[in-house]
Amino acid sequence: MKLEAVDFNAPDAAARFVESLRNTGFGVLKNHPINQDLVASIYQNWQQFFDSEDKLRFRFNPESQDGLFPSEVSEVAKGQQQKDIKEFFHYYPWGQCPDTLRDELQDYYDQANGLAQQLLAWVETHSPAEVSQHYSQSLSSMIDGSDKTLLRVLHYPPMQGDEAPGAIRAAAHEDINLLTILPAANEPGLQVKGKDGEWLDVPCDFGNLIINIGDMLQEASGGYFPSTTHRVVNPEGADMRKSRISLPLFLHPKPDVVLSERYTADSYLMERLRELGLI
Repeated sequence: MKLEAVDFNAPDAAARFVESLRNTGFGVLKNHPINQDLVASIYQNWQQFFDSEDKLRFRFNPESQDGLFPSEVSEVAKGQQQKDIKEFFHYYPWGQCPDTLRDELQDYYDQANGLAQQLLAWVETHSPAEVSQHYSQSLSSMIDGSDKTLLRVLHYPPMQGDEAPGAIRAAAHEDINLLTILPAANEPGLQVKGKDGEWLDVPCDFGNLIINIGDMLQEASGGYFPSTTHRVVNPEGADMRKSRISLPLFLHPKPDVVLSERYTADSYLMERLRELGLI
């Protein structure tokens, strides 16, 4: 199995993109409309933020889940024992954020959300009738006006050599949401688990946009679109001294959206956040 980038502007882009999602849980886009200079600037500016003591003024609010999650409260992936080696900042348009960084982050948030609605429309268009009949509403309308969609700025610090045995930057996990949109990070490390159980490196060429299925789309599609297991492995050699910045946008439906007979978006999210120990 090999992940290949789909040209966003190609006539068959939608079909090839959705086919990749169906087969691997991931799609990779090139020549997409997200501004790459903006992404590069965000990486640079947020590296400075994570390197500063000022970040501690923005510690997360447990009730609203916005702000800085320092490394000591980092996630433990479902089924894992060790905390991931990372820290991260949760950005919502209504939440806390350093004033000097807000406009740039909001610009990216808006661009990525606009593209997300198009990608969800692609998924719905190329869903078989027996699958799409179970969608309670159009997939793109599920996120329209949602204040739950989360932009996470992730910082994986340089390796110190004293990490807990077995701990990696992000242990194997699946995402909770509908789709995740991720610009290629400034360092490699992202891997996806294939249907054969083997780990596959995700193309990390700067300029690529990586999209993966989350558990909510798997739930809404009755398992037709698989929420794929992925991880971020530790660097080796000279790369151990490098930080890694990553910028996933997690597309969350409005809380009252019906995903299936079992779940609304809100009930599903609350169940998973409890499992992760974040609430």
